[in-house]
Amino acid sequence: MTFYTVNPELDLVLERTVDVAPELVWRAWTTPELLMRWFTPKPWSTVACEIDLRPGGRFDTTMRSPEGEEYPSSGCILVAEEGSMLVFTSGLGPGFRPQVAQDGFPFTAVVRIEPDGAGTKYTAIAIHADASAKKSHEEMGFHEGWGAALDQLVELMKAN
Repeated sequence: MTFYTVNPELDLVLERTVDVAPELVWRAWTTPELLMRWFTPKPWSTVACEIDLRPGGRFDTTMRSPEGEEYPSSGCILVAEEGSMLVFTSGLGPGFRPQVAQDGFPFTAVVRIEPDGAGTKYTAIAIHADASAKKSHEEMGFHEGWGAALDQLVELMKAN
């Protein structure tokens, strides 16, 4: 099923095949204790996480910089298809309540998890409202950051 068609003018995409089973990638994304161990590229860390894994549920994280500054982010889960797709947005809070995104621009993340041999075809899409938000997210290091976080997810789940 195609949930979303990428718009190259507005969206950023990270797509890779990783040597971790799809169910482990899903667990890493949906278990707060695991997500806190890989979600933020080092030397940053994720120090809090709350996930209510249902449409309208909470997807909240708090990141900490190496200098100790904390950056909370609150979002809303839009889609949670067990083992295959997670969609959340910073444009809405729990219960689909509209909110102003803390990072300066709202975006929606689509995480697709598909079996590929013994591994997983992993696709992360960041959907933006306009080209300037896409550019800001890209300049913040979307590809490097989300890529490094994925590497950390793979390392963690291979060790577990």
